[in-house]
Amino acid sequence: MMVNNTIEKSNASLRRKRRVSTALRYLVLIAVGLVMIYPLLWMVGATFKTNTEIFSGIGLIAKNPTLEGYKNAMKSYGGDINIWKAMLNTYSYVIPKVVFTLISATITAYGFGRFQFKGRGILFAILMSTLFLPQVVLNVPQFILFTKLGWVDSNLYLPLIVPTLFATDTYFVFMLIQFLRGVPKELEEAAKIDGCNVIQTLVHIIVPMLMPALVSCALFQFMWSSNDFMGPLLYVKTPANYPAAIFVKLSMDADNGFEWNRVLATSLISILPSLAVFFMAQDQFVEGIAAGGVKG
Repeated sequence: MMVNNTIEKSNASLRRKRRVSTALRYLVLIAVGLVMIYPLLWMVGATFKTNTEIFSGIGLIAKNPTLEGYKNAMKSYGGDINIWKAMLNTYSYVIPKVVFTLISATITAYGFGRFQFKGRGILFAILMSTLFLPQVVLNVPQFILFTKLGWVDSNLYLPLIVPTLFATDTYFVFMLIQFLRGVPKELEEAAKIDGCNVIQTLVHIIVPMLMPALVSCALFQFMWSSNDFMGPLLYVKTPANYPAAIFVKLSMDADNGFEWNRVLATSLISILPSLAVFFMAQDQFVEGIAAGGVKG
């Protein structure tokens, strides 16, 4: 009897410790989450404030709400472009970049991950070494190349889109190779026995298995491309073709002083699609990141 009472007390003590530990973990996570999300919440609230109120405190709620920031955000610049045209310009090259990146990175990862060929080790080493090249080093030679090709200020955004056809984003190739190492080769052998060729095996067997990693790659490329400022700044010269990243910069009029509610409203509108896409695909995104981190 005494032994049973001792065991029950010990179990009760363990349960209390677990509850306390769980409560502390959640409190820490909630505190960290609030700290991380506060700037975004402040940004939303500041879009309804005047310039004076924005700099008078760090509160989230506007004391005298105004829609002037959003009204001014809708204004066009020189009659050539407004926020909606800028966002349309942005996604007219972001979406092709995402699609072409997924196709080229998948084919490249499949080639390095599943086939043995002469020079494979050297080529893979060269491919991985490009991860260490900062983009600023590539800007000058790329600009000279695209200028000679006549692609600068192309209405089709060729300098931004065409490189993605050649798996130039090495990070995505590496990520897919890591994930591919966890896909059983027996599946491909079974497909080969059933009469599938290499392309059919890739499309019907490999791609469905890589879907979480592909979603992660798509989200990364979507967000990076949407936020890219240097690329459009170098290769887009016509104001009517400016993407949202440059349009936000245009909303900062240094001559007349910054209307910060307009700047923040423009910024908020421009990031809403990225936020929506992320939250819609966050489950597969997290799964792809977690799985890619433990494969191989």
